[in-house]
Parts: sequence; C-alpha cells; structure tokens
Amino acid sequence: MRKPFVCLTIVGMSMMACSTPNQGTQNTREKFQVTQPVAIDTVYNQDYVSDIHSIKNVEIRARVKGYIESIHVDEGKTVRKGQVLFRISNQEYKGALLHATAGLKSAIAEAKTAELDLQNVKKLVDKNVVSKTELDMAKAKLDALLARIEEAESEEQSARLKLSYSEIKAPFDGIIDRIPNKIGSLIDEGTLLTTISDNNEVYAYFNVSEKEYLEFASGNKEETNRNEVSLILANNEEHLHKGYVETIEGEFDNATGSIAFRARFANPERILKHGSSGKVRILKKVNQALVIPQKSTFEIQDKVYVYVLDGQNKVQMRSFVPKLRIPHLYILESGLSKNDKIIYEGIQDMKVGMQVEPQMVPLRQIIAQLEQQ
Repeated sequence: MRKPFVCLTIVGMSMMACSTPNQGTQNTREKFQVTQPVAIDTVYNQDYVSDIHSIKNVEIRARVKGYIESIHVDEGKTVRKGQVLFRISNQEYKGALLHATAGLKSAIAEAKTAELDLQNVKKLVDKNVVSKTELDMAKAKLDALLARIEEAESEEQSARLKLSYSEIKAPFDGIIDRIPNKIGSLIDEGTLLTTISDNNEVYAYFNVSEKEYLEFASGNKEETNRNEVSLILANNEEHLHKGYVETIEGEFDNATGSIAFRARFANPERILKHGSSGKVRILKKVNQALVIPQKSTFEIQDKVYVYVLDGQNKVQMRSFVPKLRIPHLYILESGLSKNDKIIYEGIQDMKVGMQVEPQMVPLRQIIAQLEQQ
C-alpha cells in the first residue's frame, strides 16, 4: 500500500522541479533605465585656430647710409609717437645742406642782378638806344635764373630731408621689438633697425568653411549680437575682453575651400602680442536638435553605438552618426529617431538579445539633472 504513495510523491516533486526554473526566469528579468531621443534648442561653442596681429606693426628701416651714433630706446619698451629712437652720423648730410643753401642764395642773387639788368634794358629800349632783341635776351636770362632758383630750392629741400632722415623717430605709440644693429654699426639705406607694434588692439584672423560661412551670414541677419566672439589663449584661458567679427575677406581659398574672418579685440593690458596664437570661439545656436546622453553611448572601432530595445524589450546594438558633441549630450546626425528606446543606465552589463524590463526616464529630466551637476 505504500508503494503507490511513494510514486505519486516522486512524480509530484519532479513536476515541481521542472516548472520552477521557467517561473524564476520570468521573475528575475532585470530592470534598466531607458530613455528616448528628444528635440531641444541649444547652443554650443565652436573654436577656430587663429593668428593674432597687432593693429599696427611696421618695420623701422634706415633711409640714409651711415654709422649708428646713438640708440635711445631698449627692446620691449613702450615709446610715444615722435620719440627719437636712433641717430645716424649726419656730418655728410649737414655739409650737403650747407652747400645746397649756398647754391640757393647764389641763384637768388644772380636773379636779382638779372632783374636790374632787365629794368635798365627796358629804359634803353624806350629811348631807342638798344634794340628789342636785347630786351628779349634780358628776359630770357631772368627766366633761366628764376628756374635755377627753383632747382636750388629743390636741392636744398632734398638735402634738408636727408639730414632729417639721420634722426629716426617713432611713427606712432607702440612697443619696440628686437634691435639687431648696435651703436657703431655701418648701415645702408633700407637696413632694418627694429619693428614697432601697437598692441592696444589686435586682429585675430581665422578660417571657416563655406557651409559655416553661410550659417554665420544667415544667422547674422536675425541676431544683433551675432558678431560677438571670445578669444581662447594658448594656456586655454579666455581673454578678458570680448571681441567682434569686423570683416570677411572677399573670396574663398580654392585650395582649402575656406574663407578668412577678421575679429578685433581690445588689449589694454598689452597681454596679446603680434604673432601669438589662440582660438576664436563663436557661440552657435541649434534649433530642434535631436539629442541623446553621452552616458548611453560607447565606441567600437571609431563608430559610436547605443543599446536599443525592440518590440519585445530585447537588447539590440545600433550605431549612429553624431553631428556634434556638446556637454553631456550628442546631437544626432542619423541612425536614431525619437521613437527609439535606448538604455541609459547599465550599458556595461548589456548583452545583445538580453530581455529586460524597461523603466522609462524622460530625457528632459535627465538633462535637467546633468545641468545641475
């Protein structure tokens, strides 16, 4: 009588053992936070490598030959407009000026004598003592001497100008660069003496693509402060003063397909120098950009992926093309839509084909939390 009872007990236990794993699989499905791409209006910074130039930067060159007698400024020092920088030996030019001045005085004296002779000849012609030919000759002689005066004045002015070139003055307020020639050096006309830069304001030149240029031009019609830009220095710090895009070149570079912009920045502290480098930063606006959190993504062989859920909440891996990377987010170019459900938390535990229990978290809520961090 005991045997049937034992058999029934064994059969019941076997049935329970067979049914328990399936129920456990259904009850232990893991929960993961998921979200969906959302369209937002946002802004981002675009940086462009730039070359910095002084508003004024000119070479100071000798205009006459001679020895450098004195240097009145040091390298790196600030000078004022009209301040004497160099003096070149000028004895030769002083002598030339004296000679030219003497020649002018002589020409003037001869002209006065010729004018008196002309007056005397006129009187004699009136009395029929001499012919009119003598009068014409006297007039021609005076005209020649008057022309000689003009020539002598020109020679004197040229000599005076060459003498003034022996004293080199600053053409404007600025900072002196390197001085390659020292006192006593023999220099020729055109020799470089130094360079002077006015760094009170600077230009920053940078190149943009044709597409970016068109975006800038179209946006500039809608926003009055579109021209405002920032300058990021070589140490990654932002320049103290905002600048603005002042002008755009007239044609594109066929080799690069880009066009040059010029921005102007105030530089009262003289931090920026001619020839330094930096990055011009432009704040750009994007309307209705489709975004996803960077935390949901991972890279494999230069491609960016996310885990998405299909209709049965099974995990699939999908690549997408990012358009831009902004803080905490990717702006999408292609590969995902608003209706896709992507895994937000726990992507390191994901496996393709894994079935999960999704917990939907609105992306706008995630963005608000990220902005508070």
